Amino acid sequence: MNIKKIIYAWISKKFMGGCSNYNSLEVRRSCRSKEQARDRFKQGNIPHAQGMIFFNPFTAIRFAKQHGFPLVIKPNVSGFSRGSHFPIRDYKALWKAIFLAKLWWPFTVVEQFLEGKNYRVVVANGKIVSVLQRYAPSVKGDGTSTIRELMNKENAIREKMKLYPVISPLKETAQSRAFLAKQGLNFDSILEADQRATLFYRISLAPGGVVEVINKQLLPEANETLFKNVLTLFDANILGIDVILEKGIEFDYRDQQCIFLEVNSRPYLKMHAYPRYGEAEDLSDYFDELDALEVKQSDTF
Repeated sequence: MNIKKIIYAWISKKFMGGCSNYNSLEVRRSCRSKEQARDRFKQGNIPHAQGMIFFNPFTAIRFAKQHGFPLVIKPNVSGFSRGSHFPIRDYKALWKAIFLAKLWWPFTVVEQFLEGKNYRVVVANGKIVSVLQRYAPSVKGDGTSTIRELMNKENAIREKMKLYPVISPLKETAQSRAFLAKQGLNFDSILEADQRATLFYRISLAPGGVVEVINKQLLPEANETLFKNVLTLFDANILGIDVILEKGIEFDYRDQQCIFLEVNSRPYLKMHAYPRYGEAEDLSDYFDELDALEVKQSDTF
């Protein structure tokens, strides 16, 4: 037992810094894999992508032939979008994504991908705590500056806003160089005014992604009820729910395409205090309620 506690403490320190710990071991175990989340979504009639777990890569190839592109490939167990690849639009990219995802975990998920607006919704104690829209790392042109210069300007803004180290700076990497090349661009390219160049395929903080605070009051009642139902479905005290909506979260989910991706039983709450866009919310009252809970086996992995 002491060894397990030591291992859990190491995992928490190494990989879970800034993440909450308000759910019991039973709840956390029920949320660890994408397969578990998808099965629970299906049980609760929550809109979700068609997908499957595979070990043999040819299973994913058959899935692509049946359902078509775009697709997403991701490890069955991961966090912070590690090992995830999307949108995948052809078989060459699919093979590459399968190989890279399996470096994280041998069992892999292939799912349909919806190109829409990406959100993290935190629900706790039957309440909508916070809604963030998440963006991939990108820059917007001004008609005179190179992409490299735009990156430097954006990084200076982030530093002035004191977003580091929660939000990362934009970086010149081999991956961003290759991703720009696919768009016919490089770091010396000059973007037209308001032209946007995406620097990385993944919507994640590590490569320079950012978040925007969305006013909770904009959620239609149907959407608010849906997110609360997901919390109840997993019998959780708190969840970070990842969802993509075609038009946006301010529109009724029933009037648009909507895909729930996964739930996070230990959501990274620290990023809610460091938005690039919008004003950070005071969530202390929600945290006080959560701190008052008695959580079973919170120190056990």
